[in-house]
Amino acid sequence: MSQRDYYEVLGVSKSASDSELKKAYRQQALKYHPDKNPGDKQAEDKFKEASEAYGILKDPEKRQIYNQYGHDGLKGNGGPSGFEDIFSQFGDVFGDFFGGGGGQQRTGADLRLDISITFEEAVFGAEKEVEVSKHNSCGTCRGSGAKPGHSPQACRTCRGTGQVVRAQGFFSVQSTCPDCRGAGQTITHPCSECHGDGRVLKNTKLSINIPAGVDDGSRLRLRGEGEPGPQGVPSGDLYVIMHVAAHESFHREGHDIHCRLMLTFSQAALGADIMVPLLDEGKTQVISVPAGAQTNESYRIPGAGIPQLRGHGRGDQIIHFIVETPKKLNKRQKEIFKELSEIDGNPVKETLKGFFQKLRM
Repeated sequence: MSQRDYYEVLGVSKSASDSELKKAYRQQALKYHPDKNPGDKQAEDKFKEASEAYGILKDPEKRQIYNQYGHDGLKGNGGPSGFEDIFSQFGDVFGDFFGGGGGQQRTGADLRLDISITFEEAVFGAEKEVEVSKHNSCGTCRGSGAKPGHSPQACRTCRGTGQVVRAQGFFSVQSTCPDCRGAGQTITHPCSECHGDGRVLKNTKLSINIPAGVDDGSRLRLRGEGEPGPQGVPSGDLYVIMHVAAHESFHREGHDIHCRLMLTFSQAALGADIMVPLLDEGKTQVISVPAGAQTNESYRIPGAGIPQLRGHGRGDQIIHFIVETPKKLNKRQKEIFKELSEIDGNPVKETLKGFFQKLRM
């Protein structure tokens, strides 16, 4: 069978840049990697084909020879036969996906915990106690997975390494041992408590400090509080996702908080000094509403907003004016408004002619 064009294998054009080549290869490697497709011969072949193509095209000299002479030009010129091990040759690419070659697990699994917090807790920070369900070392077998009085045995397939190497043609592919699943040992007499896993699921209480200034969807990473890894492997991390409840008076935009202040006609027209609540519990401040204030005009209180999560200072509190129109008036109020309309030259009962004159203004 004739060899496929290297550019076709990676799905790129002949003018593809180095970064485009690397990106295309990463996609192929992730899709067809043997650890992701155990026992799939077709996927393994495609993985090798993509690795061979990238190994040639990433080298400027080999790429030039290939562009001029094709596959024949590479014979005896450092072609694919020069590869000893795919993982050592392309460690920079696999490191991003598989933790450094061979698919070895470097940490235990990460966990996610979603918690609800109040608006004030998000703004000013808080200490909360949470409960996480995760695996812990089995107390019966002390984490060995073996029944008391027995010990784990070295895996015969991988001889305790946790990895197996499959050689085929020019390539040598290292992958996780299918029998011990990378543990390097097998349990012939499993523990009755953990059934050979060495771990049992338990609820663990943790105290977490929520920093001031977090927002809805903010993520807090607690290192080492995730699932424990196999023997000798550190635990994963716990990611705490914040869900912030809405506030009845304030809403947040970045580091600023916004609220509305309802004004009467009199306050808006004449101006007024009004005491408004601040975000800080129990604190208030008197603001001066200017005469002639209009709906949607605002007043800013510097430094009364959200604390900077990574830095110093706080945002502002922005107060938006809303001028209320009274729905019910007593007799005296009606008389005053009628008198005011006459003084303004805008009588309540205006003729049709006057109405159209106003539209043309």
